[in-house]
Amino acid sequence: MATLNTQGISLYYEVYGNPTNPPVLLLSGLGGSGKSWSTQIDRFATDYYVVVPDHRGTGQSTHARSGHTTVQLATDMASLVEHLAVGPMHVVGASTGGAIAQYMALDHPQTVCTLTMVASFAHFDAFSTREFEVRRKMAAEWDRHTLFSGYALFLFSPKYTREHPDRVMEWIERAAVQPAEPEDREIALKRIDMIMAHDALRRLGEIQQPTLVVCGDHDFCTPLPLSEEIARAIPGSELVVVPDCGHLIEEEKKEEFFQIVSTFIGGHR
Repeated sequence: MATLNTQGISLYYEVYGNPTNPPVLLLSGLGGSGKSWSTQIDRFATDYYVVVPDHRGTGQSTHARSGHTTVQLATDMASLVEHLAVGPMHVVGASTGGAIAQYMALDHPQTVCTLTMVASFAHFDAFSTREFEVRRKMAAEWDRHTLFSGYALFLFSPKYTREHPDRVMEWIERAAVQPAEPEDREIALKRIDMIMAHDALRRLGEIQQPTLVVCGDHDFCTPLPLSEEIARAIPGSELVVVPDCGHLIEEEKKEEFFQIVSTFIGGHR
């Protein structure tokens, strides 16, 4: 557990594994807390030096009311990589984390060794815009337990929900009980506005790092066409579609997810 004072905030992060192993930066999705990687950290730490930060405004980082853009968050994370002085890192971004990773690769290329985007997006189409307009209203009005119960409908595949209702409920309880401060609802709305404004599509062709794009075929949150769009835009990128899987691939297909990412990283050490 450590903090870095950078870009006007205190950025909280945790490290796992052997510092002599290849370094991996795990970037969380919309919630922003590194706790979202809890099902993968130990697995990655067996082979990698793993860094898991909380985004500005979330978790144990400063709950700043400003700076909520994917460009700024990429700068925050680039500052962290440079502070750690382990060289460019294998950046793995889930959903919103993938959008942040895009700007790390574009604006801070010296910090990125490889780029993996999981269930992510380069901009919002009409479907995603409508979806997050609804989710913004939910975030503004609903209590946390009801909110995450609703989110689960977007995030898990129908197959996983049918076969593992207990695990879905565990996820809801875990997400809903995380401490919430009075300003968190305001920050949550700013973060939804942030991803709705994100648009890096026209610049993706500039990315030169080896790139992997991963998506579940039953992702109702950021559907497969958004990942296909990213893969088409980045020269030489690889696209892996995980069958019978929703948005939270790292939760639904834990070992398969690790193997997909580690195989890719292993080819670019």
